[in-house]
Amino acid sequence: MAGLIVRKDIDLVRERTDLKAVVEEYVTLRSAGVGSFKGLCPFHDERTPSFHIRPAVGTYHCFGCGEHGDVIAFLMALEHTTFTETVERLAERAGVELHYEDGGSGPDRQEVGRRRRLLEAHKIADELFVRALGSREAQTAREFLTDRGFTAEHAKHFGIGYAPQGWSNLHDELRRRGFTDDELRASGLVSEGQRGLYDRFRGRLMWPIRDMTGATIGFGARKLYEDDPGPKYLNTPESPLYKKSQVLYGIDLAKRSIAKKRQLVVVEGYTDVMAAHLAGVDTAVATCGTAFGAEHIKIVRRLISDDGTGGEVVFTFDGDEAGQNAALKAFDEDHRFLAKTFVAVEPSGMDPCDLRQHKGDEAVRALISSRRPLFEFAIRAGLKDYDLNTVEGRAGALRHAAPIVAGIKDSVLRPGYERELAGWLGLDPNDVRRAVAAAGRGRRAGERAGDRTQQRAERREAAEPAQSAEHVDQQPRVPLVVPVDPRDPTARRERESLEVVLQHPTLLSAEQWRAFYTSRFTVPQYAAVHAAVKRAGASGASPQHWVDAVRDAVPEEVGAVVSELAVRDIPARTEADVVRYCQDIMNRLFALQIQHQKEELLGRLQRLGLDGAHDEFVRLNEELMRLEARRRALRAED
Repeated sequence: MAGLIVRKDIDLVRERTDLKAVVEEYVTLRSAGVGSFKGLCPFHDERTPSFHIRPAVGTYHCFGCGEHGDVIAFLMALEHTTFTETVERLAERAGVELHYEDGGSGPDRQEVGRRRRLLEAHKIADELFVRALGSREAQTAREFLTDRGFTAEHAKHFGIGYAPQGWSNLHDELRRRGFTDDELRASGLVSEGQRGLYDRFRGRLMWPIRDMTGATIGFGARKLYEDDPGPKYLNTPESPLYKKSQVLYGIDLAKRSIAKKRQLVVVEGYTDVMAAHLAGVDTAVATCGTAFGAEHIKIVRRLISDDGTGGEVVFTFDGDEAGQNAALKAFDEDHRFLAKTFVAVEPSGMDPCDLRQHKGDEAVRALISSRRPLFEFAIRAGLKDYDLNTVEGRAGALRHAAPIVAGIKDSVLRPGYERELAGWLGLDPNDVRRAVAAAGRGRRAGERAGDRTQQRAERREAAEPAQSAEHVDQQPRVPLVVPVDPRDPTARRERESLEVVLQHPTLLSAEQWRAFYTSRFTVPQYAAVHAAVKRAGASGASPQHWVDAVRDAVPEEVGAVVSELAVRDIPARTEADVVRYCQDIMNRLFALQIQHQKEELLGRLQRLGLDGAHDEFVRLNEELMRLEARRRALRAED
């Protein structure tokens, strides 16, 4: 297992990564002044650009939604990858070799190279299948799409292709590209028989299955011809790239909407994902030939920020018995979510693809809107197994339903469903309440006696919010970020000086740095940034990592302030203007500090009075004169 990446390598990745080049893969940027660029924020909907980056300091900040950080934070937020995954991805892009702490090792270089080769093979296959969809042979594949209401543009959007008939179209192409037999076997794109390797997918409609970053890692293939002896749907087998228990079809297209809306809709098939997205349900994904399980839930929880403050997961299933069983299996995993879980079942049994085709986009949206809590569905589905006209049947139904109601996490909803259950069964509400309470005690006892490994995992998860709460308790009681009056000249001087120090630290002279360090800042968030600047300077932070060092040195709630100050536009059109502006701003800050010092000295003189010590009186006056001379000199420099 890899240890922590050493800090100097992380800094090197930041230094060698062009923030502008990375951001431009997602955002159209235009100039916003010397060394500054802006565009429409990728994190929220807006019409006027409020997303700013300053590549020289490696920082972005949105003045609309407050998103901020460096290139690593940018990719983590957009691609929903972990810190380590993001650094490793950027390191590969920048040609940086990573080292790891704690005796751990990073990804095996041979394994990384192998993975890269397999991804390249899938990219070639993807391109071949997409080209083939336009061929004369693929007429049946195109008709399949058309018959279900999908156009050529839709096919292009979802990357759909066609695997030509024949035994070695893809195999021969990959061999021509230099792939070895061992690489082809590992890819899952070929099968092996007595006569050697041959294409796994032949004469089928192809859906590319992509990971969170949009890289193709496998395929789902739909049977088109009656003489095809294979199954209706054929997926990529387990491979170094493709783990079906961890794959969700459509996650690459849906991830941003899922994160923004904190909603995920689980449908059953590839065409259902397409129909849902085209109908406006852009949070839809599907599993690939397996049930929705624990590994999928880990991915979903990260995307919807499943921290107990909201979010929902909606399962859609056919109305038949198989669909009902799938819904009940999903309910078995419900306890892994803090978010609310729902189920949406179309009464006539149509899936989202059929629904869109026969009743239109609005019907698909209405299906999702008609969702009902998954635990309610599980209760009602189970009641069908009992004869509620008999005492024995009602007792059995209560034994079935009481543990489900006891497992409802929302303490406000639980009593309501106790009353609902009493009505459905025709029983006394008090009897139902006692049965639910007893089931709850049994449930908790079972959890305590459960699998020890699972308990340890749950304790680790439970420890995270406790640590967060402890961290919060240690924060200062006084707010560190307060509203600032834009007309306040002191606050403006402090803000402008910090913008200069963060954006152009190399333009300050040694004398200016000494004066800045001894300055007194009065606005809480600016005082926190000023203190962080001093800590970063004392640690010897280099210009390349300057803003990161300052951001690391402030309390978390002030991090956005640092990013904002680091990207704010400076009123300068040329490099010479920048130099003059920085000089002027620092002089104004020092003049303000001199004014503060003079006011303090005058107060001390007044407190000294006529009977004060003569030497002290003279010393304070001399200090006042020195400060006034310095103030006039600064004004002359303006």
